[in-house]
Amino acid sequence: MERIEFTPERSQFVYTFGGAAPIMRVRPGTALALWSEDAYNHALRSVDDVASTKLDVRYLNPQTGPFYIVGAEPGDTLVVHIVSLTPARSWGASATIPFFGGMTSTDRTAMLQPALPEATWIYEVDSAAGTVGFQSRFGNFEVALPLAPMLGTVGVAPSGGEVRSSLVPERFGGNMDTPEMRAGTTAYLGVNVEGALLSIGDGHYRQGEGEACGTAVEGAMNSVIVVELIKGHGPLWPRLENDDYWMVVGSSRPMEDSWRIAQLEMIRWLSEMFELHEMDAYQLLSQVAEAPIANVVDPNYSVVVKVRKSFFTTGQAFDGMHRELRSRASAMG
Repeated sequence: MERIEFTPERSQFVYTFGGAAPIMRVRPGTALALWSEDAYNHALRSVDDVASTKLDVRYLNPQTGPFYIVGAEPGDTLVVHIVSLTPARSWGASATIPFFGGMTSTDRTAMLQPALPEATWIYEVDSAAGTVGFQSRFGNFEVALPLAPMLGTVGVAPSGGEVRSSLVPERFGGNMDTPEMRAGTTAYLGVNVEGALLSIGDGHYRQGEGEACGTAVEGAMNSVIVVELIKGHGPLWPRLENDDYWMVVGSSRPMEDSWRIAQLEMIRWLSEMFELHEMDAYQLLSQVAEAPIANVVDPNYSVVVKVRKSFFTTGQAFDGMHRELRSRASAMG
């Protein structure tokens, strides 16, 4: 398997999906070993740094990419298998940002009240123990939490010549902020433009479902991914697969529409895999679905609908592509 290692210079970061020239051409079947910067663009480095004075919204969520996937055409399926995710720094940062987050008024939910207190938390990484350490800022409490690396953003260029901020999740993937985007997960993204133009970034050392305050334990990340291409069959919304689940991510506002999107796409997926009438798939999904919230803070909210594979003795997605990529990843050592 061809392997490419790439660490971008700061001048090579991109902050959109669409509208950026590809950084390089990559053949399907290639393994990419990539470095990505944290969502704050390395602006929050201590508890004395606060968002209102350090962050520039134009330069948040820097992306590594985009990568032109040779042979990818609109209507195809780009496959991204996450082999490994490793913190690239010995610390991560999280913060409360004025009028941003799930438990404060925002520009969308405007209320006559001051912003919640602004603060930054630094989480020290203990690689040997596999933990990140929470230390309270407004009291005397600490706890070691398990490392759970994930990628907040994985996406391709949108259709129709659109250029979207790297803060946005949508049909093209983007800033979905779901903990399901971790090592061992395969993502299936519909290709909208020639070459697909894949970018990744927004590494999280861990994140709770919903990303309540608006930020996870943000950190630079070393990622190893394998990219593949399936001709045709491009899904309308991102589909994910790991060893235990099939999943769909829906992103919209209000949140119930995110849920509806993911439900509809999972009904379609079950119909395809098991040759079910859509009403039978609807009824079946009503009894087996799990629906964790990915984020309640991005410009669009994201909801994941999951179906446990163990319920079924038959059926496979995309002709067993996930199983094949897991095998290749295992052979990489």
